[in-house]
Amino acid sequence: MKMRDTFIKPMHPEGRKFVAIFAAITLVLFLIADVLGWIGVGLTVWCYYFFRDPKRVTPERDGLIISPADGVVSLIEKAVPPAELGMADTPLTRVSVFMSVFNCHVNRAPIGGKITAIAYRPGKFFNASLDKASADNERNSLCIEMEDGRRIAVVQIAGLVARRIVCFSKVGDGIRTGARFGLIRFGSRLDVYLPEGVAPLVCLGQTMVAGETVLADLTSDEPRRTGRTD
Repeated sequence: MKMRDTFIKPMHPEGRKFVAIFAAITLVLFLIADVLGWIGVGLTVWCYYFFRDPKRVTPERDGLIISPADGVVSLIEKAVPPAELGMADTPLTRVSVFMSVFNCHVNRAPIGGKITAIAYRPGKFFNASLDKASADNERNSLCIEMEDGRRIAVVQIAGLVARRIVCFSKVGDGIRTGARFGLIRFGSRLDVYLPEGVAPLVCLGQTMVAGETVLADLTSDEPRRTGRTD
């Protein structure tokens, strides 16, 4: 790996127009005052960084469920998947990953399979780290059916400043574990509903890397993990 690759990441095409807007505003700010222009430069760099789309190394062993988002595990609890997906109303273990405005916001599939349902629902814009965000906020839900028939729900949830959920996939698509399926602009959260009987292998507060961090293992009988903060 070259040193520059550590700092310079590819940008997702969704971010190009936003960076162009920030850059144009920056030029105007320089005409007003240099100090404002340099603030604009900083914001333009941040905008580029927000839409970065780095390559990830996804574990390929069968049964692994991978984090769909960069961020921090904010909630682990039992909850019923979104009704609009048509799944059973049995409470499942839900793992929520909160993304701040400094995280990469490209979302990746937690497991490979066939997308059997996609459902968008408008809503409010509470802070995405709050529990009620799952029920009240704008969201886009996907159901992925694995080869053995089991299904996983993954839900994109808009946050306090997010106003646009983007999904690149459609119903009927086959998708690989770790493949890009969408993004959310400017702060948000991803919920993953694990199959019944599957325990999460992550802890509250743990830092997650989309497409890389193992969230759960369908082939493991290990109980839910606990951890400590040092």
